[in-house]
Formats: sequence, structure tokens, C-alpha cells
Amino acid sequence: MPHLSVEKPNITLGLFDQYQAVRQLSEMLCQPLAVEDYGVQSMADVSPPKWHLAHTSWFFETFLLCPYLENYEVFSAKYSYLFNSYYEAVGSRHPRAQRGLLSRPTVAEIYQYRAYVDAAMRSLLSTTDPSPKITELLTLGLHHEQQHQELLLTDIKHIFAINPLRPVYRPAAVKTAPDQAVSPLRFLEFSGGLYTLGHQQPGSAIDNFAFDNEVPAHTVYLQDFALASRLVTNGEYLEFIEAGGYEKPEYWLSEGWATVQTQRWNAPLYWEKIDGQWWEMTLMGMQSLNLAQPVCHVSLFEADAFANWCDRRLPTEAEWEVAAAGMPIAGNLLESDRLHPQPASGSQPIEQLYGDVWEWTQSAYQPYPGFRPAAGAVGEYNGKFMCNQTVLRGGSCATPPGHIRPTYRNFFPAGTRWQFSGIRLAQ
Repeated sequence: MPHLSVEKPNITLGLFDQYQAVRQLSEMLCQPLAVEDYGVQSMADVSPPKWHLAHTSWFFETFLLCPYLENYEVFSAKYSYLFNSYYEAVGSRHPRAQRGLLSRPTVAEIYQYRAYVDAAMRSLLSTTDPSPKITELLTLGLHHEQQHQELLLTDIKHIFAINPLRPVYRPAAVKTAPDQAVSPLRFLEFSGGLYTLGHQQPGSAIDNFAFDNEVPAHTVYLQDFALASRLVTNGEYLEFIEAGGYEKPEYWLSEGWATVQTQRWNAPLYWEKIDGQWWEMTLMGMQSLNLAQPVCHVSLFEADAFANWCDRRLPTEAEWEVAAAGMPIAGNLLESDRLHPQPASGSQPIEQLYGDVWEWTQSAYQPYPGFRPAAGAVGEYNGKFMCNQTVLRGGSCATPPGHIRPTYRNFFPAGTRWQFSGIRLAQ
């Protein structure tokens, strides 16, 4: 089975070439699937793979082709109901938790839909001078599809993990030695003061894009702080478990402790104890737990409890962004072809800022001062979710290259575990 070949967005390419590169990656990520895999929905938060393929096509059809391509005819009038995610301004939609009940349209029909939309997008973008609005919406659509590429992988992992056969999505491209040494955990100090937070000059070009929740840039004041030199490892988290971390309410937020009790959590998602040994479900199938790799698939509740246990805390999103300023945007992202967090090398003062796992912060997902959502339906993209969510930073091993940046604000509810989410400590 061929491994991934991921190209970073190239601003020298034409608009359609950029579009096509992103669209082809989505289909490449589905190549290891059997047709039976495409329609499974393992929980309400997970969408079937074929829904992702259709929804991203619906996005381009709805926001670009219908308003801007003359005489465009939709592939199917019923698809707007089936593949609208949460855009109230666009119309009613099929219930999210029931996406896995749809045996039709078939997988073949979904691929026909993608080809139809792609052909129409080629026509739209063949103009020598697309309007700034078209370019702006195209760039948003490409980053939207990149978000769904990561969701495809996280959802496929959950779909395979609930299957007792523990299917292998793809064999490991690179194997990590189970006894690899872990670099010592150090804390790098940063001086307090006034800092600028947020994206300062977003534009329509794909390499200078920012979501509306990353702006406007604004000034924040920080106290002196220190950030851990690397992510928390499986081995360090295992010490928390063995010390009774899941049994002692004093480490937990009230809602987190209630969740531990009702959900019967005793380890991160996908950890499984077999014959006295810990194993972990990965996209490469079941693997013995590698103590040197970063712990992942933990909730904010677990991240916060671990930090309390070791007398540290989680960073704020402002602290994370200040620490990341000027650092190269490189790491174990989707382009690395590993599809799993990897141990820190110990070669840099601060490591794993990008890739491996999304890092929980202690910051509530709220609007920046002066935030205004965009007009129309696309304004529903981020702003209306600014309640009961927490910010994560840095991307993961499933984040496409060219999609992550220092100002990127991911967000999920505190109990979320199926994403590649992990822990960096602060003090």
C-alpha cells in the first residue's frame, strides 16, 4: 500500500492547481478504506468518511459555484439537506447523530459528486482574473477541507477502534524503538510584559490565511512564565495512573471528576491493558504502549488533573503563542507520514510545538477584542461556538502541512478525547 505524499500549498501554483492538490489528498486518505468503512458512524461526534467527502464538496458548491458560476446546476437538490453541517442561514439539515444511517447516496455516487464539483470549479477558476471574493472564499474552502482531512483520520481511528478486530488503517511507515530515551523535562522561562496576540495581516492567499477567530491582533499583558521543553510522555502519564490519579478527586475539576465516575475512565482513550501490559490502538493497529511517545487522546479534564498532580499547570493560549513566536513551523505533521505522535529528539531548547498532538491550554474559547464574524452564512464558521469550549494549540500528526500557524486556535469541549490531544506543562 503506498504511503502518503503530501505537498505543501505552493503560491506559485494556479488557483485550480492549489484546489486540486487539496482535494486529491482527501481522496488519498480514503484509499486504505474498504467500501464498508465509508458509512460507519461510531458516535455522534464522528462523521462517516463518505460524509466528509460529500460535505467538503457541498461547501464549494454552496459558497462558490452556486453564486459565482453562471448557469451552474447543482448535482442534487437533496444534497444541501444531507451535507449541510451547521449553517442555519443555508437551510435545514439532516441530524448530525444520524449521518451513519444513510446507506444512500452510495460511495460511488459521492465520488461522482466530487468529480462534478471539481469540473465546475475548474471552469470557475479558469478565468484569468478571479474576483477577490472568489479567491477569499476559495482559500477558506481549502482550509475547511484541510480541517476535514484531519477529522477524517481521527474519525477513521475511532471507527476502527470500536471494532473488536482492531483493523489496521495503514502499516507503520516508521517504527519507533520502545526503549528510546526521553530528553529530560526542562522549563524555559519567558519574561512578562506586553505582547501582541493574534494574526496581524491575514489575506486571501493560501499562505497568509487566518480564520476570523484569529483576529484582530491585540495587546495582552503576561506575567513571567515558563513552558515545558517538550510534551508529556506516555511513561509520565502512566506514573499518574499508577499513583491513583483517576481515583483521587483532589486533582480534578468538579465536572471532570463527575465525568471520570460516569464514564469510568481509568486511562487515555485507546489505551487497553492486555495480560497485565498496556497497549494502544493506533492507525497502524494495536501497538504496545511506547513510554517515550507523547500521551494523546486525553481530555482537558485529564490534562488539568495531571498538571495538578505534578504541581504544574496548563499554559494559557497567549503564553503558548508567545513561546511559539519565531519558531519554525515544522514537526510531526501529516506530511511526516507517521500518523502517530513521536518522541522528542532532545535537539532543541523547546520541541514539539507543532505536530504530534494538539496541546490543551487553560484558555476558554472566546472572541478577541473587536472580533466581528463575517457577513452571511460563512460568518457561522467560528463565532457561534464561542461558549463552553477550550482552546488547543499547535496541530497534530494528522494536521496537513500549510494549515497550521502560530495564531491557529483549535477548540473543543473539555471532555473531548477522540482528537489527537495532549499535554504541555507550564509554571
